[in-house]
Amino acid sequence: DGQLLGAKIASDGQWRFPQNDTVPEKFKTCIIQFEDEYFQKHPGFNPISIFKALRDNLSSRNVKRGGSTITQQVIRLSRKNQKRTYFEKGIEIILATRLEFRASKRKILAYYSSNAPFGGNVVGLDAASWRYFNRNANELSWAESALLAVLPNAPSLIYPGKNHDQLLKKRNLLLKKLFKNKVIDKLTYQLSIAEYIPDKPYPLPQIAPHLLQKVSKKYNGKRIQTTIDVHLQERINSIVESHYNQLSQNEIYNAAVLVLDVKTRRVLAYVGNTPTDKAHEKDVDVIDKPRSTGSILKPFLFTAMLDAGDILPNTLVADVPTQFGSYNPENYNKTYDGAVSASRALSRSLNVPAVRMLQEFGLDRFHHYLKALHLKDLKYNANHYGLSLILGGAESNLWDLCKSYAALSSTLNHFSETSSEYFS
Repeated sequence: DGQLLGAKIASDGQWRFPQNDTVPEKFKTCIIQFEDEYFQKHPGFNPISIFKALRDNLSSRNVKRGGSTITQQVIRLSRKNQKRTYFEKGIEIILATRLEFRASKRKILAYYSSNAPFGGNVVGLDAASWRYFNRNANELSWAESALLAVLPNAPSLIYPGKNHDQLLKKRNLLLKKLFKNKVIDKLTYQLSIAEYIPDKPYPLPQIAPHLLQKVSKKYNGKRIQTTIDVHLQERINSIVESHYNQLSQNEIYNAAVLVLDVKTRRVLAYVGNTPTDKAHEKDVDVIDKPRSTGSILKPFLFTAMLDAGDILPNTLVADVPTQFGSYNPENYNKTYDGAVSASRALSRSLNVPAVRMLQEFGLDRFHHYLKALHLKDLKYNANHYGLSLILGGAESNLWDLCKSYAALSSTLNHFSETSSEYFS
């Protein structure tokens, strides 16, 4: 829904967001008032500004002022900030005129906003808004927009965290100009100059870091919209952190959570690992890594036997000491119930009835059933796993298991919603 889940710094060490063709009105007004008042009227260069800059610079024998329009600055950015010479300025004017013929004023302003330097290692309005104010650019106040508008003018000299007083002075001068030009009223002006300037950049949000890591492998440098529910993601982050704090006391350091919408199969939350440390591989995304299945395949066996007509929910199965050659399965609590219904054995996750049911159903038959679910980490034949297949002898990943459970849930929901109509 447009909320920022996270971002990665570019390979050159710059915070730079992808090109954005939308420029917020407040920033648009501020940057035009500060950099190029005749932006909407000139053909790419402003002869009067160039003449004044040339006159002042020649008389002082130094660069006192610049005469570049926003369009010229876009050209300079595209040419990787070539050395400032009169010859280079001439090239900029020619290319700026061509750009004006080829692109709209709105597009040119968007080029500038997305690529201008904003101090430190921040490039572009979107990155600057998040780094300096921790929110989207279209949510900024007049004071915040004015602050960002003055930064590209001297990005290496002033920015939040460097030369605070000079930055404050430049911002307030721009706000005063907006007031004099009746862009903002007196109350807005007074409230704006009272707003504080951030002392240092904010860290960017890292609400779903492992999903960001996964997405960036395929879509590096792109702006990607996901189906993540931010509020749900944040709640699950808190739950995982709480469990980690408890489980780490028992030297359990890793966990992962994947939440799917059963109906749409959309991913609503993606937590690839706990907030542990590097020694315990906090950056490893556990969701797509193979782990022992434990007892999680038991519902699939129960479903397969129901589907085949081999059992009914209340069919009695034996829960007694059992041995298959050298294999001697036991229940977790080391006790036995004698005879127990199949549904009760499943709900209590009893091991012995599950192994006996697997033997009755057929190991190869169940292995074929699991392969049809596309559990990609089930790489070996049935005999490799043996009857321990049902008690964690195999491996699977959380992604495959979640989609398979979602399929079970969909079948049940369809059965319930359509007056017991069943489809396989």
